[in-house]
Amino acid sequence: MTTSPVLATPPPPRHDEEDDDEIFGKMSFLEHLDELRMRIIRGLIAIVVGFLVAVVFISEIFRFIMQPLQAALPEGGRLIYTEPTEAFILQLKMAALVGLLLALPILLWQIWAFVSPGLYSNEKRLALPFVFSGTLCFVAGVLFSHYVVFPAAWMFFAGFGTDYLEFMPRVAPIFSLYVRMALGLGAVFQIPTLVMFLARIGLVTPRLLARNTKYALLAVFVVAAIITPGQDPLSQVLVAVPMMALYVLSIGVAWIFQRRDLKEDA
Repeated sequence: MTTSPVLATPPPPRHDEEDDDEIFGKMSFLEHLDELRMRIIRGLIAIVVGFLVAVVFISEIFRFIMQPLQAALPEGGRLIYTEPTEAFILQLKMAALVGLLLALPILLWQIWAFVSPGLYSNEKRLALPFVFSGTLCFVAGVLFSHYVVFPAAWMFFAGFGTDYLEFMPRVAPIFSLYVRMALGLGAVFQIPTLVMFLARIGLVTPRLLARNTKYALLAVFVVAAIITPGQDPLSQVLVAVPMMALYVLSIGVAWIFQRRDLKEDA
């Protein structure tokens, strides 16, 4: 009597998620710190390179930034500086701002590279959309501040001159205000990118965002009041309206990028 050979059933293939968890779990706390240090150094190098590139074109950058500042002044009015090094430091700050924008794609890539070991394989595919969307949205926020919000706020504050008051602002605090609004709106315009990432890992859903719209509206006006320099309603509305539009857009982004299992349950 012959017996047929027993075929050993191969073990079930391991899921990519298990492999990712095992790889991520092998990294110790010190290795995480070393990885963070490496990412920070690379980001700083990118900013320095961007700064050096901006220094080469500082004359064009200076004219571009000064145009909305000069436009709000009375005819013949000029911005002033009162310290010997103030104008020189101003140009270095402008170069640093532009250098940050030039280095932004590399900075976002370093952020993604640091958090990606903790993600599953299907989530790691968002690397390019994350970097592209983050860069595009941040630059869009800075340009929106430069062309729309800052000129409106600047015109409002410069409009209080009378026969008894002459508006002669120092350039350093005005540029600090410009940077604050530009970076603030650049960060605010990251809402769709952030929602895309959170929806893909399952932390937010379009239904959750839509259900909390009224709270988002309150948060929008609070953030608008923080970003804008004064209490004038015009500049706050100019910031709040695009923020609310971005929130509505983010609901659609969350619907597109939400996890399939959550989409099937919805």
